Amino acid sequence: MGRISAALTHPWSSLTRHFMDYRTGNALKRLRLIALLTIPAFLSACKAVVLSPAGDVAARQRDVLVISTLLMLLIIIPVICLIVFFAWKYRESNKDATYAPDWNHSTKLELVIWSAPLLIIICLGGLTWVGTHLLDPYRKLDRISQDMVVTDEHTPLEVEVVAMDWKWLFFYPEYGFATVNELAAPVDRPIEFKLTSSSVMNAFYIPTLAGMIYTMPGMETKLHGVINSEGVYDGFSSNYSGAGFSGMRFKFHAFDDAGFDEWVAKVSADTDTLDDAAYQELVKPTENVAPTYFGSYSDDLYHDILNMCTQEGQMCMDDMMMRDMQTQAGGMDMAEGHGMGHMDHSGHDMGQMDHAGHDMDHSGHDMGQMDHSMGQGMDDDMQTDTPEAEKTATPADRQGLRGHGLGRDVTPLSPPQTDADTPATK
Repeated sequence: MGRISAALTHPWSSLTRHFMDYRTGNALKRLRLIALLTIPAFLSACKAVVLSPAGDVAARQRDVLVISTLLMLLIIIPVICLIVFFAWKYRESNKDATYAPDWNHSTKLELVIWSAPLLIIICLGGLTWVGTHLLDPYRKLDRISQDMVVTDEHTPLEVEVVAMDWKWLFFYPEYGFATVNELAAPVDRPIEFKLTSSSVMNAFYIPTLAGMIYTMPGMETKLHGVINSEGVYDGFSSNYSGAGFSGMRFKFHAFDDAGFDEWVAKVSADTDTLDDAAYQELVKPTENVAPTYFGSYSDDLYHDILNMCTQEGQMCMDDMMMRDMQTQAGGMDMAEGHGMGHMDHSGHDMGQMDHAGHDMDHSGHDMGQMDHSMGQGMDDDMQTDTPEAEKTATPADRQGLRGHGLGRDVTPLSPPQTDADTPATK
């Protein structure tokens, strides 16, 4: 009875299984179809701004990228096609294919294999070398566009850029105002950027204008570019710099001459002034900052940011380097003077001429003691010239610059100091 029941139910179970397989197959087909249809939708959200820029420098960088890719495809495409051809021609079922188990060398094949990649590498090397020098970000522009060269009438627009946590500060020295998270420039006018950072390393990038350039505290980098089409373009930070990195974006407005003049008038009319006190508030870490205008700013503010001396009592880096050079030069002069102190104008050793055998001058004073006194006097002068903030600085104050949120107790290169490590102050 059990066998009869199993025989009767077997066709139904087989039919059910085939039906389920059919439904599963249809479901997989639908999923594949949906996936194929969604690919264009996802790709439509991409912005190919790198391949269709509005600035001449970015367009020339695009050309280098495209030409390099095409040169490499000259090797990649034939190799992929040959892989498919050999796999099909020498398949197991093809009995007409040549079978040569003892074959091991072909001069013609070796020439093709080695000469083609070598020529491609030579072309790529030449293209890269020329493109690297012509598109050097520090190199001033020699043309506005493909049909327009730079002349003496094209005065560059100078913009001083400061990367902050987490916003961009732009100074316009020619017009005397500053903006936050908004940049503007006229069409077909060279732009000269000078860039630095107030805290950590960052990267300034406007894809449609020119290449990316890094910004670092205490250092200045440069970037030259030009915009050839009116519009509003995106600029952003392309180097992770902390919690507010994703909102570190700004708009770059490209105007005609009349539109740029209107924008300049609007910003200049703002009554806010970016002085030292306002900068100390602005430099505090903030996220997703809206565009802000300052109709004027302190003349030396960018200099102080670059030289890391925006706070009262801080010595600027350029002053510190100048003092170091003067101190070094003074030490060399002293060393030369000490060596020549025992020589007269004719070059004779005065020590040997001294009948007593001592380094004595005509008044009987010891020259060694005089040198020591002179050194003490210079040390006292240097102590007098040292700013009060440097004299009273603690070891914690002398530690290096750090990004927002990095405490001294978690910085791997500077272990935390204990009370025993801290010198006692009198």
